[in-house]
Amino acid sequence: MHTRAHDPAVEHQRREDRKMLFLMTPALAVIVILLIVPLAWLSWQSIYHDGSFTLANFQRIFTGTYLDTFLLTFKLSFIVTGLTLLLGYPVAYFAASQSPRVSSLILGMVVLPFWTSVLVRTYAWLVLLQRTGLVNKALMSMGIIDTPLQLAYNQLGTVIAMVHILLPFMVLPLYSAMQKIPSNLVQAGASLGGSPLHVFLRVFLPLSMSGVLAGVTLVFVLCLGFYITPELMGGGKSIMVSMVVSRNVEIYNSWGAASAVSLVLLVCVFAIFFLASRVVPLEKTLGAK
Repeated sequence: MHTRAHDPAVEHQRREDRKMLFLMTPALAVIVILLIVPLAWLSWQSIYHDGSFTLANFQRIFTGTYLDTFLLTFKLSFIVTGLTLLLGYPVAYFAASQSPRVSSLILGMVVLPFWTSVLVRTYAWLVLLQRTGLVNKALMSMGIIDTPLQLAYNQLGTVIAMVHILLPFMVLPLYSAMQKIPSNLVQAGASLGGSPLHVFLRVFLPLSMSGVLAGVTLVFVLCLGFYITPELMGGGKSIMVSMVVSRNVEIYNSWGAASAVSLVLLVCVFAIFFLASRVVPLEKTLGAK
């Protein structure tokens, strides 16, 4: 009788596991070098300063300017996420209710901005929204305003540009969830005497909530770490967390403070993904089917 240790099936499984581990070694090495090692270095920099351990970098985050920056970052993230949801839901709903050809055309227009860099799109909004930009000139030529509006270099301009750039990240998860809703459920609700609004609120909307949560999570997390657009459109008046990290490194050469801010932001992102995964699986949040 063969023991379990010499069972051919067990030996075969062990060989397969060793082969799989060998094949995964390059990917694991990349993860360790590009993710684990930098995170360990950031953690060390945040608590070690001038030959001793300290939590001063973390204590600074919860007071004064740093705290105001985190609050402003979350405020703008909530605003941008809410606006992208309000704008993206009708677009996704319309695309999901059309024929495959029309849906492909709509989605093509949604993802078209991806062909242009974020930097170029941000500068385009500067051209449109600045005091001598096209929007102000058009409003003044129509007699709607007498003096140019301050549409750029403030929070308003930052929100407008971020909504435009992040809108596709809301539409695509919404469309993916809506496309999976059986049309016969909506038809059944209508056949039972429900009005279009009643059927939408009681049938379609609850079934699309997985896409809503996935889109909201994705856009909100991207907002937390956004850098180029707030830097250019904010004009130094809308300081977000990513900008604080950059300035601590480039201007003040304070790696400890930058590391602490980065780690706190990373913990916030992980917490958001964890809470969202309690409702919607993480692969759906990231767009996988």
